[in-house]
Amino acid sequence: MHKFLNPFSKKQIPKEKIKIIVDNREKNSLVISNLIKIGFEIEFKQLPIADYIINDTAIERKTISDFKSSIINKRLISQIQEIKKYPKHFIILEGLETTDPYSGRIHENAFRGFLLSIALEYKVPIIFTLNEEDTVKYLYVLAKKQKKNEFSLRPSKTFLSEKEQLQFILEGFPGIGPITSKKLLKKFKTIKGLANSSKEELQEIIGKKAEKFYELINKKW
Repeated sequence: MHKFLNPFSKKQIPKEKIKIIVDNREKNSLVISNLIKIGFEIEFKQLPIADYIINDTAIERKTISDFKSSIINKRLISQIQEIKKYPKHFIILEGLETTDPYSGRIHENAFRGFLLSIALEYKVPIIFTLNEEDTVKYLYVLAKKQKKNEFSLRPSKTFLSEKEQLQFILEGFPGIGPITSKKLLKKFKTIKGLANSSKEELQEIIGKKAEKFYELINKKW
């Protein structure tokens, strides 16, 4: 069995800890434990987009099986569209050492087609890694190359249409994603109309999320 070792010598460990913001769902990953071992500061957050944020770069990490599942359940395209909201972004596709990307439920040419679409139509880079250890090495090199900047948990786009601006505002609320924000805007038309809505009206649209949302839009500073 492959033993997961520290991929860097002691001389390579950063003297000053470099922070990486990580989505809560990555907590049990071997990538995290080994980033900590080599001296990185990990801050866990509930990220609406991406699995890792290093300065202004968003990284979506997927194993090959995860990637195929995302294709089948049609989550992949929306995730790609979301990650593009960050100025710098890429996908890590992990597991070439142990997994044949061309076997399984998806025909190999369909798999190739999706990779080409991501690269050519959506212009999102894909980095293939052998395993968790190789992923750690890429994150290490990226973090070392990046200049120290303030972290932004919220993605941004240089150009937003007026409708996108309204959606962007709503997606800043906990539990409000693209689908929910569009439902709210379709119902209430404006941010003002939404702010003046009752809890009962909100519940008709977003169910259990309504209570927390209602509290936030009526909370005093």
